[in-house]
Amino acid sequence: MKQRLQKVLAAAGVDSRRNIEEMVLQGRISVNGKVMTRLPILITPGKDKIKVDDEPIKLDVDHNDQPTKRVYVLLNKPKDIYSTNVAQGEQIRAIDLLPPNFPRVFPVGRLDAESKGLLLLTNDGELTNRLTHPRYGVIKTYRASVDGQITPEALLKLEHGVWLGDTRTGHGFKTAHSRLKIIKRTRDRTTLEITIREGRNRQVRRMFAAAGHKVRELTRVRMGPLTLDGLPPGHFRMLHAREVRALKTLGEKKPITPLPAQPMDD
Repeated sequence: MKQRLQKVLAAAGVDSRRNIEEMVLQGRISVNGKVMTRLPILITPGKDKIKVDDEPIKLDVDHNDQPTKRVYVLLNKPKDIYSTNVAQGEQIRAIDLLPPNFPRVFPVGRLDAESKGLLLLTNDGELTNRLTHPRYGVIKTYRASVDGQITPEALLKLEHGVWLGDTRTGHGFKTAHSRLKIIKRTRDRTTLEITIREGRNRQVRRMFAAAGHKVRELTRVRMGPLTLDGLPPGHFRMLHAREVRALKTLGEKKPITPLPAQPMDD
């Protein structure tokens, strides 16, 4: 039976569905020797030969047509590590911090190279699709150190949403409501936590830039029920079964409710 290419590759742990769709549009995927650049693409697993960046992809399905064991990894990503499975030049990827011969996994969402902190890696394409889709609004919290002192007016503006450009569509968009909490203020720097439900490209940095503040340091400290407690930078651990169950509960379709108000510290 034919299936959609992005669903099959995501189930095989190649990458998330949305990233696979982007790979197709970039001409990086071939089916039976032919480069594909348009969607939809239907394939027959076990029959059609797939390559990503000229690398043959083995569709990890056993004789009962059941997917291989799912793997869930929590990584505390250091700075200058790339959350992509396709390295350019001498870039060090998040998956390079895992042991040799580790099962193929890919990042859930993106954390840019300059940023640090919590990164989930898995070969569960279905869960990744749900956790990264905007309609589920999975909460993510970042600790940011920014230039200058942020005024109450700027905080209110950020909490209610700011307009950002979208290079993919050519149209602007307004960010959803967020929650901010001041951690520390000095004359030249403000440290605060920001909680958002979206995950657009470099969104937190762009939000602060729109409010007139440059982000000097950014660390993701929470994603849904997951935190970095007890996990040093550069280290990883496997998720517990209860954590996986909690993530799958987050992936259930439900209305997005506004973030609760957070009192601002003086």
